[in-house]
Amino acid sequence: MSRNEKSRRGFDPLVYRFQDEAPEPGKVTQVADGVFWARLPLWGRLNHINVWLLKDYDGWTVVDTGIHTDEVKAIWETLFVEVLGGQPITRVIATHLHTDHTGNAGWLAQKFDCPLWMSRSDFYMCKVMAFDQPKDVPEDAIRFYQRAGFDERRLNRYRERFGQFGASISALPAGYQRIQDGQYIDINGREWRALIGKGHAPEHVCLHCPELKLLIAGDQILPRITPNVSVQPSEPDANPLREWIQSCIHFREVLPPNLMVLPAHQELFEGVHERLTALVDWHEVALENLYDLCQAPKRAVDVFPAIFKSTITDMSFFPATGEAIAHLHCARERRMLVAEPDDAGVLWWRQA
Repeated sequence: MSRNEKSRRGFDPLVYRFQDEAPEPGKVTQVADGVFWARLPLWGRLNHINVWLLKDYDGWTVVDTGIHTDEVKAIWETLFVEVLGGQPITRVIATHLHTDHTGNAGWLAQKFDCPLWMSRSDFYMCKVMAFDQPKDVPEDAIRFYQRAGFDERRLNRYRERFGQFGASISALPAGYQRIQDGQYIDINGREWRALIGKGHAPEHVCLHCPELKLLIAGDQILPRITPNVSVQPSEPDANPLREWIQSCIHFREVLPPNLMVLPAHQELFEGVHERLTALVDWHEVALENLYDLCQAPKRAVDVFPAIFKSTITDMSFFPATGEAIAHLHCARERRMLVAEPDDAGVLWWRQA
């Protein structure tokens, strides 16, 4: 996740809802008819994920599930008793593949013998990443980070981190129900339309209910931070920032302005068009800053000041590098920058 952002005008145009009603672990806050908000703990600065319990015909639909830890599972067990009222979970929806969203999806699907609904790309990418083993660090991934400017200490840190994805996720089921862009999902007699966003994840599912004027946004639209948009070693020449900006513009065109947004992190808010505009503006400013910084050649690890206001820590170094490369690739596609390798294979970026 990237730095806090308001708008180019310098003020926050959003209206925050339920600010003093964030639920404690094992509790929920009702935010609309049949829609309940629960929070589950996370490690690190974000420290929580918002998940959504939707009353359905003969049970409950759950949207996002938290990481797979004993602490989070115990909170779910409390929710089963105190919120679900003995009724089953009949459907699990994961907005995208990241472990704070999919961590307990397989466990819940197995426990209640119910289907998991996801986008195709994220389902299969999640299954692939869950099977990565620490001993299987791919050499092409090492070369990817060498090109970005990693020294041997950083490369060793990557070797230590590799294969940890599967530790935070329960095994997904063999099959799933695919969610596609524009698909209508019937939840308790109300239509929820799926919108697919790209950039943060391959096919990130958002759910819009016109009747309730709600948007379950996952990580695609967050109120105070910009979701991480990164290039990964698995697709080293990708341009996810172009896809991200296109998704923001598309969402702004198809969503009505008078929605309450239910994000995966931080507060519920109104002002979806304003937020989408601010997200695009933020990245456009970052691209301008990046162009200015690259008057003299720079490696990916040198361009953090053009993109981030906060200090990059050891914990944030990897996502920051991925996001820096995403901006560099977008700038290259726009003919703003070019990259040239040195004798060691490190890429140096300069103005075109």
